[in-house]
Amino acid sequence: MKTPNPVDLLFADMDKLSPGDDSLSLYVLQSLPRHRFEVVVDAGCGAGRQTFVLASELVTPIQAVDSYQPFLSRLKRRAKEKGLAHLVRTHCMDMKDIPSVFPKIDLLWAEGAAYNIGFANALSTWAKAIKPNGFAVVTELCWLREQIPNAVTEFFRSEYQDMQSVPQNIAIAEEAGYKIFNTYTLPKEAWVKDYYDVLEPRAKSLVNHSNVDVRDFAVETLKEIETFKISEDSYGYVFYILQRSN
Repeated sequence: MKTPNPVDLLFADMDKLSPGDDSLSLYVLQSLPRHRFEVVVDAGCGAGRQTFVLASELVTPIQAVDSYQPFLSRLKRRAKEKGLAHLVRTHCMDMKDIPSVFPKIDLLWAEGAAYNIGFANALSTWAKAIKPNGFAVVTELCWLREQIPNAVTEFFRSEYQDMQSVPQNIAIAEEAGYKIFNTYTLPKEAWVKDYYDVLEPRAKSLVNHSNVDVRDFAVETLKEIETFKISEDSYGYVFYILQRSN
């Protein structure tokens, strides 16, 4: 009997695999000072929510990169349904290998994914491949206030110990060779709609699953959602719109 995969069970058929919003992705994309890009890479694309925003708006091929093939398979299926298959090219690979496959990038987009290889590491790794004056648009989980509830601090001590403030991340980006074009913070609604409001009942239905990995993943997800509810806006996802220095 095949061992159930917690990720597949919890995120089955979900378009959103992290906090985000199509209208905000589009708003940020349209805020860029230029709008024609030859080589566009969506790093850590997941099931492709933002990939479709990029493809529809730019009408140029999007190189969709993720290390989890089931997400890419779903992305390909959805691209076909949306009539965007001719604009989406999937690549099952690690994000850190992007420069060796795409050495000259005009626009690199990464929503809710850079932390997988570390924000600072991701920016410096990708900088090697982004053309001078090219753009990186990256969302990162950040501290938004100095006063943080103890339970929130405790949760992220184990879940994301390297989380930084917005000024710290701006300094990291500048150190990696980028100019800061702008930043935008995701509204709370982008966490709840079609993401936490789907995940919460699913996770509750899996806490008594026969497989211990599934149970643990469900419990951890519920803890994450509960932490968000008591966070008092102390953290959030922030878009960093970065331009590669000459």
